[in-house]
Amino acid sequence: MEFKFLMPTQIHFGEDVVLKNKEVFSALGRKALIVTGRSSAKKNGSFDDVSKALTQTGVEYIVFDEVEENPSLETIEKGSNIGKKNHVDFVIGIGGGSPMDAAKAMAVFIKNPEINIDNIFSAGKLESIPVVAVPTTSGTGSEVTQYSIVTSNKEKTKKNLGQSIFPKVAFVDSKYTFNLPYNITVNTALDAFSHLVEGYLNTNSTYMSDIYGEKGFELFKYCFEKLISKDLNKEFRKKVMLASVFGGKQIAQTGTSLPHGMGYPLTYFKGLPHGLANGVLTIEYLKSFKDQTKIERMLDILGFSHLGELEEILNKLIDVKIDINEKEINEYSNSFFNNKAKLKNHPEEVGLEDIVGIYRNSLLKS
Repeated sequence: MEFKFLMPTQIHFGEDVVLKNKEVFSALGRKALIVTGRSSAKKNGSFDDVSKALTQTGVEYIVFDEVEENPSLETIEKGSNIGKKNHVDFVIGIGGGSPMDAAKAMAVFIKNPEINIDNIFSAGKLESIPVVAVPTTSGTGSEVTQYSIVTSNKEKTKKNLGQSIFPKVAFVDSKYTFNLPYNITVNTALDAFSHLVEGYLNTNSTYMSDIYGEKGFELFKYCFEKLISKDLNKEFRKKVMLASVFGGKQIAQTGTSLPHGMGYPLTYFKGLPHGLANGVLTIEYLKSFKDQTKIERMLDILGFSHLGELEEILNKLIDVKIDINEKEINEYSNSFFNNKAKLKNHPEEVGLEDIVGIYRNSLLKS
């Protein structure tokens, strides 16, 4: 048995962890750049908690609140320029995956003034200033991964920045998710579930990483029931948040696989939320496996006797109606098939016809 495992992020999980552990901020520096979206962090209380903790510990801060969904490199460069101008010591990302991923990218740009949107992908390995992550959705897992997913308008796609940027600290408090609308709760939960699935059924999976996948599936046995009944109580919010952390910790070791890579054009070109794009492809992805042994183990943990029961659950949660044709499917399939980095994470040989089949059977159902 042989494996590598790296998880340098210090995780504080529970109620009011930001204020209970506020000394963490002053240990990282004297000035912070808070990176967030336009309004949600202010509505759910996360921004207030962070600003209060910073004020109480004597840390100055400036705010960049212009992060859009699926943050562009242009936005990241704009925010990092503000950080450079104000000589910040660390970055705090508050929100869902978009603000946290943007915060990581900005931390790299701030640390390396010669980096810009034109040379970042060819720059080689770079360091970043410290990052603190405060998730306010349960799905991305970005608070415990090294990835920063950004939108390259030049390449017309979402992609990983290509740097390893683990947050120094993650403050995970499910109270920030209590008022999330049902549709966003579903979409982000599907993202967390896809992380668990793709990390578990992965070339890079190990005995150690599988622990997080299997514990995450245990949690989703409960979470799926609550999502279907729309009983989104506090216990559900805690468990789906923990499942999201487990999914993040798992893909930090393994990477993601087919649904993630195949879902990016559905988000970029068709506007499907990221988690929904992954979710709509998941069943056909699972059906494509020739060896179903590990899938059967996953289904057993989830409390299902066969894949059709999971399909029934996902069909109740997912309602995707997009205008897509065979030409677009072939274009997306050919583009993804050339992404060898994603293909190598799939434990079985996969052909172009397999990719086309997953898209077609997922999106062109009669």
